[in-house]
Amino acid sequence: MSSDLSSLLASSRALTSHLKRQDLPNISLSLDQVEAQSRRLLPRQAGAPGDTGRANYLLAQAHIDVPALANSIAHLNTSTTFLPLQPLQDTDISGYLRHAHEQNVISTIEEARRETQEEFYRVLENRSRREWEARKKRVFEELGGRSGGDSGALILSQTPHSRSPLTLIHAPSLTLQVQGKMMAYNRVVVELNAARLRGASFPIVHSFIQAALSLNPDRSQQVVQTFHILAKITGEPPGIPPVAHAGAHILNAPLLERRHARAHLGDLRSKETIELRKQIAAGARTALEEQYLDVVERAIQARPLDACLGGDPSIANCVRAFLLVRYYRGGAWQDRIELVAAQPLWAKLFYLVRTGHAREALDEALAHRQAIEHREDSFVTHFRLWLDSPDHRLPKPHRDHVQAVYNAHLLHSTTVDPFKLALYKLMGKLDPSKRNVPLVTATTEDWLWFQLAMCDEEENDGLRGLAEVLLNYGERHFEGTPGSKGARTGLWAAVLLTCGEFERAVAALGDHSETEIEAVHLAIALAYHGLLRAPSRAESSDITPLTLSSSHPPALSFSSLVWRYVRQFVRLDAKEALQYVYTVALGADQPGGIGKEQLELAWDLVRRVIVLANAGPAWDELVGGFRADGMRFTGVIEQAAPLLNLNGTHELNTEIFVPAARQAEESDRVLQAIKLYNLAGEYTTVINSLATALGTTLAAPGGGGERARSLETAAIDIIRHFEHMGRIPGRARDAVVKLLRVREALDAKAEGRVDRALEIIESTDLVPLDGDVAKINRRAEEFKELHDSLQSNLHTYLPLTMDVIAGVYHKVKASTTPDASRQMTVAGLRKKSRSLMVFAGMLRYRLSPDVYSYLARLDVEVAL
Repeated sequence: MSSDLSSLLASSRALTSHLKRQDLPNISLSLDQVEAQSRRLLPRQAGAPGDTGRANYLLAQAHIDVPALANSIAHLNTSTTFLPLQPLQDTDISGYLRHAHEQNVISTIEEARRETQEEFYRVLENRSRREWEARKKRVFEELGGRSGGDSGALILSQTPHSRSPLTLIHAPSLTLQVQGKMMAYNRVVVELNAARLRGASFPIVHSFIQAALSLNPDRSQQVVQTFHILAKITGEPPGIPPVAHAGAHILNAPLLERRHARAHLGDLRSKETIELRKQIAAGARTALEEQYLDVVERAIQARPLDACLGGDPSIANCVRAFLLVRYYRGGAWQDRIELVAAQPLWAKLFYLVRTGHAREALDEALAHRQAIEHREDSFVTHFRLWLDSPDHRLPKPHRDHVQAVYNAHLLHSTTVDPFKLALYKLMGKLDPSKRNVPLVTATTEDWLWFQLAMCDEEENDGLRGLAEVLLNYGERHFEGTPGSKGARTGLWAAVLLTCGEFERAVAALGDHSETEIEAVHLAIALAYHGLLRAPSRAESSDITPLTLSSSHPPALSFSSLVWRYVRQFVRLDAKEALQYVYTVALGADQPGGIGKEQLELAWDLVRRVIVLANAGPAWDELVGGFRADGMRFTGVIEQAAPLLNLNGTHELNTEIFVPAARQAEESDRVLQAIKLYNLAGEYTTVINSLATALGTTLAAPGGGGERARSLETAAIDIIRHFEHMGRIPGRARDAVVKLLRVREALDAKAEGRVDRALEIIESTDLVPLDGDVAKINRRAEEFKELHDSLQSNLHTYLPLTMDVIAGVYHKVKASTTPDASRQMTVAGLRKKSRSLMVFAGMLRYRLSPDVYSYLARLDVEVAL
């Protein structure tokens, strides 16, 4: 142990060995000695009075009394911080209470500040996480995958034997159920656009309901309920009767397209918008009433013995049977259920109203008026006035009476029938801050219906106030934790729909992978009815389609939502992708310049579809083209131009075909670009693009492959068509013809027909081979005036020419023709070879050294 301590001491001394100086003595002090010496030195430390005086002088110029402040700080007593400023006597009760109140206020403010700060950081963290998830999802989409980890994509094509235009080819990332859902909804979108082209209205929401039911006949599924709510909100009829002629359509058929756009997109305080909010609340309430009637019928069918329905099919008897099933157990009614005329009359009246049978409820009240008014005076009178009023609002005197009765013996009673309490609250729209009533608001749908029935646009902010309350509750309050037992995906979207938050409803559906398809089609239905607000380009985000602003209502980037959906199948099913793109133009009537932006976004998506669609006959059917006889046929885009607000061929060319051709060129899809330019009448651009593309493929390794062959075939057809129409003479056209001839010579050489290849090269007149020096000089001077595609391919056709000359030379040398004839032919070939070398010598700096060396080597072979 001692040896270890000794080594430790030696090591510690070695730590400061480099600090020792030979001219200074060593000092060895313990820690206590060092501390004592330090304390003795401290009082001797010189101050800095000059600095202090200078600081006092500078602060005095700012009217700061430093000595007074220093004195106050020195005599500051922090022990009395929380004591009253004035001493309190033991008998000063009011002073003590005032001080305690002040301390409570201060504590409350501090606690609120701390909670606000914590809430701020929590919200900031949640928002950052959501934005990161959204950005990650977008990156997956850009890379062609899916956020759930799937790497496949939906590929669809058209077959003549399928009932639906969408037919699966290969979709490893999508189940058959998802594919069937997409095809069912797609048929509805196709029918919608067909109706728009005819100028007819279309029941889009009911058609989506039928599509959902064709996949799952259960009417209680959440997506069917969501669309059902929207159908009631919009007032859309279940079907549009067929009409014999356009005049009958205009007179008899309802106008559905963009019917609510003016009210929804206008001022929130305008009369039209207020009426729309009333319609939304009434429609949502009606949908919930019809939904609950189905619940009543299923409950009776599930327990027919307890229901004792009998042979009376009336709604009043059905409600009676439902009450027996729900609230009658063991020969007794549930607690707090009050019997009037030997039956639970308050509950019966409420459920008749709850299922949308107000007239039957009034008849029931009138039939038992004496028994009811024996307990609640004037109830039937108020009940009748409430049901008969258009907006379910009592006149003020009657409402005051209902309020008095409510406050007198209903509000604080612990034994009052909850259904009687609910009826009084509904009639007078009383105490709206208390939103729950026992037994009455047992489910989410019951609670929503009750809030909608309590809504009053003239007081308490109406539907907007309810929307604010619902947003404060949040998604998890209604749907539960995702993945947990009992979670109801899609319910939050339906809740938002009932209070007019349409944009948020679509975004809520889009946040879940299992309801992304429904989100797109719900947005289409809303856009058709004019209930979808789009943001301006400056406000839209690339991360999420939903745009929230403190100064504007929520908005949804409909074009982004549509594109994310159709990009899955745009390559092989461009026609069906276009059907969705056409719906983006529905927002063209949005005010403030946003409508014009929506139209431009729709045009941009059409151009994207054109560029990304696979080439072939389907692509020609998409954009149109020319037949063999030179006659043009229209494509599906031109046929659907009215859906894109494009009037005439000029606008179609300017907004769609020419910009799409430029994008195709940038994407290296030259053949498609040339066809688009040709369709748009940009003939000069067509020829220049053809020449450039032919020159590029001519110099490509392997000759450009199949792509080059397709381009050459298109070039031949276009040149023939232009010659037939008498268009585009000039340099670019000559370049195309000569490049095609060079390609023909290359093919002849590859087939061993060197004589034919030399003949073709000579016909192009690209290389002077007749030995005329003056002509060679002139051609060399004119070379810089040739089209760029010919200049850039000099290193292609000069070696080709020398190759075929050498090939013919070797063939002649090996032939058995007479010597005189053979010698004459060889002399002619040598003359051509020398002419080519003279021409190449004049353009030597345009050729690489290896090409020039190759030409010289072959020239020597021919000369020998």
